Order: sequence, then structure tokens, then C-alpha cells
Amino acid sequence: MNFLLAAVGVLGVASSGPLIAATLGATSVGALAIAFWRNAIAAVVMAGPVVVRSPRQFGRVTGAEFRWSLAAAVALALHFACFITSLQLTSVAAATALVCLQSAWIAVFQLFRGVRHPWPVLVGLGIAFGGVVTITGFDMGASSEALLGDLLAVAGGALAGIYTLAGGRARQSMSTGVYTALCYGMCAAIVAGLALLVGVPLGGFDAAGWLGIIAITVCAQLVGHTAFNYLLATMSPLLVSMIILLEIPGAALLAAAFLGETLPAGTYAGLAMILVGLAVVVLGQRRVRSLRASGEGSGAKGPDADRLADLGTD
Repeated sequence: MNFLLAAVGVLGVASSGPLIAATLGATSVGALAIAFWRNAIAAVVMAGPVVVRSPRQFGRVTGAEFRWSLAAAVALALHFACFITSLQLTSVAAATALVCLQSAWIAVFQLFRGVRHPWPVLVGLGIAFGGVVTITGFDMGASSEALLGDLLAVAGGALAGIYTLAGGRARQSMSTGVYTALCYGMCAAIVAGLALLVGVPLGGFDAAGWLGIIAITVCAQLVGHTAFNYLLATMSPLLVSMIILLEIPGAALLAAAFLGETLPAGTYAGLAMILVGLAVVVLGQRRVRSLRASGEGSGAKGPDADRLADLGTD
């Protein structure tokens, strides 16, 4: 049952890139509109059970919890703006792989904060970012538009890392339902403000546009991430995080099958390097947790270290 649910989860998150690319290409829906409705719908869905069971939880949110949730929401809004826009400029496979670097970015941010990682994590970071250089190098030769899309996807991955770290601080004392409803709701409000600022419509779409928005929200946000959140209760975070990495080849296969996307052989090599590098980073974190649990480790202290096993956002 768990592996069937894992397969459904992988299919859900892997469908995000192809569904977004298809919606952007075939309808009048813009990147900010997709980001707005995806978060607004998810916020309502996540807030529902909390409102029914214990609505007073929202009134108990402290100032610190609100500030960390707001920081996460800002990062998430900018993440979606970068990632969804990148899908208009570069390939689905490249954008998905580059944005999935969020765990690598978290490790980099931790390095700047003085956290010492074991050598496998550092090796994995080198391999993953080598994959970035490989992909962007091929896209640089293809077109400046594809290169810009790659850079936006890389920025989206870094912003996803910031979102995860900020959310980790907020989640120290907040329930999942309250945090996600608050964060997604504020993210939707921020995206709506950005859309208003640049004059992007959030409504008035045809049936195909609304169908695309609903498919993205249901498949990626509700089915994909809900499946993995459930699995975290029955599987180790390490195993779940490894399964999530299948999103990278999954998105490439779906884009090839349904969008007819073909890539240079060198780009596939870059995708493979990112996949292997992230796997090494995740496996390296197991050593950090084992050392910390036994009291022998001095690095990767606090909840941030566990964020490397957290779920992605796409």
C-alpha cells in the first residue's frame, strides 16, 4: 500500500511541470494566476479541518510564528513566480531538475551559518551543481531565452530552500494545518498583489484555463504532497526524500510523452548528475542525524538539519 501511495505521490509532483507548461502554452492563464489559485485553493482546503475542529488555533499564533510564516510565504510566492515563469522559457525537464536543488541550497545556506557537513554531503553538492553547469552550458548554446529560464529555475530552488528553512522555524510550535493554511493564504495574497502591480489578470479565463488550474492544484498540491505527508508517518524521512527525487526523471518522461519535448544528450547527463548529487546529499544527512542522535556530532544542530528531508514545493 505504501509503495502504491508513493507511486501516486511521484506521479502527482512530477506532473506539476508538464501541467503548468501545457496550461501556459495553450491558454491565457499567466504564471502569477497559476501561483495564486494553487495557493488560494490549498489554503482553503488546509484551513477547513482546523476551522471545524479548533478555530481558536489561529488566534493563538504568536508574533514570532507569524513572522516566520510570513517569511516562508514571501519566499514561496517568489519561488512560484520564478519556477512557473521558467517553464515558459526552458524545458520542463531542465526547470524541474534545477528547482529541485532546494535541498542542496539548504545545505549551502547551512554552510554559511557555520554548520559542518560530512564529506558525502559536500561531494553531493559538487555533483549536483556540476549538473547545473552542464544543463545551463547546453542551454546557453541553444538560446539566451533557455538560459534565462534555467537561471530562474535555479533561483526558484534557492527560494524554495529559504521557504523550507523559514517554515521549519515556524513549525517548531505550530500545527501543520495552521501553518500551511496561514502560509499558503499569505502567499496567495502576496501573489495577488504582484499580479495587480504588473497588470496580470487572475480571472476571466476560458474553460481550458480553469481546468488547467484545477489539474495543477489537485495533482501536484493536494494529491502529490498529501501522499508524501501521509508517508512521513509510516516511512522514514530519508526514504520519502529519496522517493521524491523520482520527480526529476518523472517530469522529463511526462514532458517527452505528452508535450513531445526532446533534449540534447548532454542535458540528460546534467539531469542525471543533479539526481545523483541530490541522492548523495540526502544519504549524507543520514550520518548527521545518526551522529546527533548518539551525541557524537557537533554539526547540523537544530531543526534546520532535518529540513533536508522535507518535501519540495512543486
